[in-house]
Amino acid sequence: MPDLKTRLGTWDVLVLVVTLVFLAFAVSQVENFGTSVNFTFLVLDLLPIMLIALPMTLIIITGEIDLSVASTLGLTSALMGYLWNQGMSIELIIPACLVVGGLLGALNGVFVTVLGLPSLAVTIGTLALFRGLAFVVLGDTAVANFPFSYTSWVTGTIAGTSIPNVLIIMLVLALVCGVVLHATPLGRALIAIGANDQAARFAGINAGRAKFSLYVISGVTAGLAGVLWTLRYSTARADNAAGLELAVVAAVLLGGVSIFGGKGTLPGVIAGVVLLGSLQNVLRLEDVSNESLNIVTGVLLIISVLLPNTAAAVSTAWHRRRLRSGAEGGAHVA
Repeated sequence: MPDLKTRLGTWDVLVLVVTLVFLAFAVSQVENFGTSVNFTFLVLDLLPIMLIALPMTLIIITGEIDLSVASTLGLTSALMGYLWNQGMSIELIIPACLVVGGLLGALNGVFVTVLGLPSLAVTIGTLALFRGLAFVVLGDTAVANFPFSYTSWVTGTIAGTSIPNVLIIMLVLALVCGVVLHATPLGRALIAIGANDQAARFAGINAGRAKFSLYVISGVTAGLAGVLWTLRYSTARADNAAGLELAVVAAVLLGGVSIFGGKGTLPGVIAGVVLLGSLQNVLRLEDVSNESLNIVTGVLLIISVLLPNTAAAVSTAWHRRRLRSGAEGGAHVA
């Protein structure tokens, strides 16, 4: 008789099935959900979550976390507005924001990998620090009037289709992340670090360098998300994307990545992002308040931690029971 895990399937596959079923339901039952206009809005809403969730997946797989990502997005958005007000060209502003994002990620990496501080405490601290710096840079003001050629590209679609331009960025980065995690020695090393950090070190894996690199990548990606967020709304604000880190973590954990590290797949995370984003989109179409959207995100975050661990505990108990029954049966035969 197959064990419980085999019969029910893995968590990420289950999330993928639930996502497909929900999308089919939304298209058939929710007015305007299946329209090309709403598809564009849905992809634009998914964009910052997906971009930040990709490196977040790798970080959590190693047993760490980065809660400062939304504040990094907000700080790079504020910097973008400040530099634009100073007359700098957009062609120089964008790489500058990416560099600053990388430096912010490097700061987290130094605290975690060099000083050995817990990533949860560090990134809660930098969450507040980076958001505060965003208000120092730009204050409570909003900066608009970014170049139309850039804002129209971010919100536009591929010529002759309803496919948003930014979907290309999402797919390319997801492909790169998927190849790294599932088809390279580095991906196997990251999983090994999360499963047993000390054993990975004994095996010759430089866990500190790998984690530091991931924090830098996370910062750069959050900076890119800040640039795209600003261009989408054509508004730079210090409070942009406040609270987005919860949606990112919820999507990653919902996709089957273990909060304890050492386990996770990118297809599961993509399914988690799409499920969370499409659910929020449906609720907006039904005129549900933002407060209720936060409640949904919180509930999904709890479910994403509770259910997989409960299922794993049940599966382990079932397996031990089978082993014990087999041992007792062998003893009776003897």
